[in-house]
Amino acid sequence: MPAAAARPSAPQPPANVLGHPAAASEHPKIEFYLKNFTTAKDALFAIKEIGFRGGNSNTGKALKHTIQRFFSVENGVRKGIPKIIVVFIDGWPSDDIEEAGIVAREFGINVFIVSIAKPAPEELGMVQDVGFVDKAVCRSNGFFSYNIPTWFGTTKYVKPLIQKLCAHEQMLCSKTCYNSVNIAFLIDGSSSVGDSNFRLMLEFIGNVAKAFEITDIGSKIAVVQFTYDQRTEFSFTDYITKERVLAAVRGVRYMSGGTATGEAITYTTRNVFGPVRNGPNKNFLVILTDGQSYDDVRGPAAAAHKAGITVFSIGIAWAPLDDLKDMASEPKETHTFFSREFTGLEQIVPDIIRAVCRDFLDSNQ
Repeated sequence: MPAAAARPSAPQPPANVLGHPAAASEHPKIEFYLKNFTTAKDALFAIKEIGFRGGNSNTGKALKHTIQRFFSVENGVRKGIPKIIVVFIDGWPSDDIEEAGIVAREFGINVFIVSIAKPAPEELGMVQDVGFVDKAVCRSNGFFSYNIPTWFGTTKYVKPLIQKLCAHEQMLCSKTCYNSVNIAFLIDGSSSVGDSNFRLMLEFIGNVAKAFEITDIGSKIAVVQFTYDQRTEFSFTDYITKERVLAAVRGVRYMSGGTATGEAITYTTRNVFGPVRNGPNKNFLVILTDGQSYDDVRGPAAAAHKAGITVFSIGIAWAPLDDLKDMASEPKETHTFFSREFTGLEQIVPDIIRAVCRDFLDSNQ
C-alpha cells in the first residue's frame, strides 16, 4: 500500500521505518518516492542512507508537504490501494498540525502518529497544542496513534504496528467524498426545457461527474430522465470509468413531454438506488427541473430521505421554490439551488461538489 513516513528531527533511532520517508525538521524534504524502489532490499538500503538533519520538529509543515507532493500516480501511487502516512515523532511538534490533519482526511490519507519517548522539558515551551495527536490522525479512536516508550528496544513494537497498517478494513480515511459516493441525476425532459437547454443540463452533469473518482470500487454515476414517463439512461453499474460515464452523458437523447417529478423520484429510489441500498457508498440524488410537477413530490421525496438518500433540488426558470424545498433534504437552504437561466447551471457545479463532500464528511463524524 502507498505509505510515507514523515520523520521529525530526533535522536537517531534504529532503522525501523516503514514506507517511503519524508524528513521533517526546519524544512521538509522528500527522501524518495514510491516509484523509486521495487524491492524491500533497495528501500531498506535507501532508508539507512538517510542523514540526520536536526532542527525543530515542524511536523505540520512536513505532513502538509508530504500530502501535497507525495501521493500522485506520477510518483508511484496505485489506484484502489489505501494511502498511509506514518509520522514518527519523539516529542511535540513545534508548529500547528491540525490543518495538515484536515487536509490529509480530505485527500483520503490515513495518518498514523507514532510517538516515541516523552517530550524533553526544554521542548514544552514550543508546544502549540497538547492534543495534537487526535487532531492529526485519521480518527481519534486510538487505532491511529501508537506509543513507544523509549528509543531502545523498538524492534518488539514493529510487528503490532505493521498489523495496524495492514488492516485495510480499518483505514477509515481511505473513503472520501470523491471515491465513495453514488450520485444519480434525475433530469427533467419535459417540453418546456427544449433541446438546447437540455444539452446545458447534460454539460452540468458531466462537469459534476468529472470531480469524482469513478471506478469499479469507487464512486458511481447514474442518470434518469423523466417526463410523464421515466427512462433510466444508465445505472450505477453500467459504466465503471469516468470516460465511459462522460460519453454516456453526452449520448443522452431529449424525450420531451409532461412533468411528473414525484413519480420519477419514486422510480429512481426503487430502481436505481434499490440495488445499491446496502452498499458501502453514500447515496445522493440531484434533481434538475424547470417547472412545476403535475403530481405530488413531498411523499416520494420523504420516502427517498427515509431510504438514506440525500436529495439536492436544482430549479431553473419557472420551477416553484416550494416544490424544490419539499424535495430537498434538510437543512433545506443548503440542499436547494435555483437559477433563472439554464446557462447559470455552470456556476452551481462547484456548489454541488462542495455540498456532496460536506454531507459525506458530516455523515462520517
